[in-house]
Amino acid sequence: MSDKRQRARVQGSWAKPLPKQPQRPTEGCAFPSNPVANLKPSWGVGQHAFEFHQSTQPVKLIPSEKVIEKDGDHEVSNGPSGVSRLRLFTEFLPVEEADWMFSKLLAELPWSQKTNYRQGESYGEPRLTCWYGELPYTYAHSTMEANTQWHPLLLTLRQAVDSASGSSFNSLLCNLYRNESDSIGWHSDDEASLGIKPTIASLSLGDTRVFSLRKKPPPEENGDYTYMERLRVPLAHGTLLLMEGATQDDWQHQVAKEYHSRGPRINLTFRTIYPEPAGCRHGGQTLTSGTAPVLSTQHHQRLL
Repeated sequence: MSDKRQRARVQGSWAKPLPKQPQRPTEGCAFPSNPVANLKPSWGVGQHAFEFHQSTQPVKLIPSEKVIEKDGDHEVSNGPSGVSRLRLFTEFLPVEEADWMFSKLLAELPWSQKTNYRQGESYGEPRLTCWYGELPYTYAHSTMEANTQWHPLLLTLRQAVDSASGSSFNSLLCNLYRNESDSIGWHSDDEASLGIKPTIASLSLGDTRVFSLRKKPPPEENGDYTYMERLRVPLAHGTLLLMEGATQDDWQHQVAKEYHSRGPRINLTFRTIYPEPAGCRHGGQTLTSGTAPVLSTQHHQRLL
């Protein structure tokens, strides 16, 4: 077999290599065979001196998100506004009772979609709600009227939550997240009608959803949350979460949309509502950190 046919038919790394062809000089060419061999760099290496200066700006790191899953008291911050604290009860309701309560409330509460307003435009909340309380509740520039016709099961749950929290709640905002597309955006429960450093109790029934918190930035950050602390609290069926102290002054919270399929979830948010103080804008008022409405002496005593 000729050498040429052998190379064509044999595959693999051991095939006989082709002989090297001699390089022939290019006729009439003024450049050497390697045109860059004799060229010197023209960008002046060594002609300029560089000196390193340590930056006067502190290096900022984006903090990792912390997860809170264990029962107990969790002090999440302590600043000029005071201590911000979360209290978690992951098995506040037995599973069988929670199942029955979820089904009953899902079927019997007067769920409806509330209309809110942002920059003069209306939009439907991405969830269903209903309100119970002797006073109206205003947030996002929209008011939920007073409703004293409490469902009997809600009265039972309010007594249990009062006992666990040591508070006395007089109102309840019920939220129904129908699926993974329902949500509530970043906000703080800091309306003037909630008083100073309110305690908010959140009882969850149904599918697990993530409750997220982020610390409010100091004034010099100009509203940039990039480098602020973040928390993540999975709220499962029958879980009670209490937000206490300066949590509403120093933190925001949300329940974000999710990409994975989620079943319905009911969130019962118990609050203590006071008549709005004179001089405060009616509802939707966001108080800056360290400020509070002027309440009567009686109201101050009830908050202590």
